[in-house]
Amino acid sequence: MKKLFILLLLLQGIAMATSLNEITIKDRKVPVVFEEGKYIPIVSIQLIFKNAGHLANSIDGLADMSAKLLNEGTSKDGSIGFATKLDAHAVDIGAGAGRESFVIEVSSLKSEFPYAIERLIELLKDPNYTQEALDQIKHQKIGWITQKKSDFDYIAATTLRATLFEGTTLAKPYDGTLESIKKLSLKDIKGFVSSNLGYNNVIAVVGGDISFNEAKKYLKEILALFPKVETSDIVKVSASNKKETVLINEETQQAYIYFGAPFNYSYKETDQYLAKIAEYLLGGAGFGSRLMEEIRVKRGLTYGAYSSLRRTKSVSYLSGYLQTKLSTQEEAKNLVQKVVDDFVKEGISPKELEDTKKFLLGSEPLRNETLSQRLGSAYNDYYHERPLDFAKQQLEKLEAVTLDEVNVFIKSHTELSDITFSIVTKKEDNQTK
Repeated sequence: MKKLFILLLLLQGIAMATSLNEITIKDRKVPVVFEEGKYIPIVSIQLIFKNAGHLANSIDGLADMSAKLLNEGTSKDGSIGFATKLDAHAVDIGAGAGRESFVIEVSSLKSEFPYAIERLIELLKDPNYTQEALDQIKHQKIGWITQKKSDFDYIAATTLRATLFEGTTLAKPYDGTLESIKKLSLKDIKGFVSSNLGYNNVIAVVGGDISFNEAKKYLKEILALFPKVETSDIVKVSASNKKETVLINEETQQAYIYFGAPFNYSYKETDQYLAKIAEYLLGGAGFGSRLMEEIRVKRGLTYGAYSSLRRTKSVSYLSGYLQTKLSTQEEAKNLVQKVVDDFVKEGISPKELEDTKKFLLGSEPLRNETLSQRLGSAYNDYYHERPLDFAKQQLEKLEAVTLDEVNVFIKSHTELSDITFSIVTKKEDNQTK
């Protein structure tokens, strides 16, 4: 084990050259996560706007639709004309919205990158804010939402989120509703973009065959196009501890069981390795996890049972899911509760800890093989207010952790047993009251 860990640190020392830099845009210093890699002639720049994702929605689905409209090219060339320009030079430009952030990315071969930047600037100066483009993406989104009405995983998952986070922004439908999408206007999208994407709330992530001086020049040119926006901290939300069970009756042939619970733990904590061990063993390890062992291996009630401990700026909670026969729905639900209860009450065994340490230490190099992985990891650490060598620190602590430390941590989180269930089932087969 010790030799493996030393080798891992050596590999990280060779592979990781990611750094945190700053550039000045107008009155603000903009952080830049940067790594130069000359072994592949590709360059990528991501602009990640903080607190500008789904949680910034004033209308359900607004962030996602704003990103989709930015992906429709310019008003001059239209969607097809702009895409043809990009394809001719193998350039990728795209926008997307996540829960807490909004991302614009440009990437291409190094030889084509000046052209790629020209096209990105063209897009930012003349986005396709036309009624025709809006109608097109609204038509696509309405079709997608309509299809999701028969997607039982989606129904169970969104119902769980609405129940766990009732009364908060996290409970709202990120993708919008038929009603909210139909009412969406160009004014709404323009307002979202102009009030949420600013040079003063952006983090730049740059990597590839490019020097920092080159990246600095491009970033100054791009970010000068953005306004200064009002900023605010992300509001922390807590998951419900009411232990509710919500049943959604559909014409289904099996039960879709989604579950969640509070996890009173902050993304700022320095002992994330303890949460990682607990997450892995409870439901993240596949056939090595408690949920899979008890529900599939021993009883054959499902093909798979999974859970994770989600830890972000906005929320920290347990989330999991499985599918089972309608006739075994209640048994599977009760087993989830029992597995979590026993896990919190008893902790883990010496063998479980040893096997987990071997896997997590041995698999870490695979998480840092590519430039995009290393940049993503570095960005994640910066965003969550951690040092860029946080992963290395965590591995050192993971190597030295004791069984008592892990079990004290697990047993202290009794709130994990306050499970809420969202179950898509068939009414006549439903045994739960």
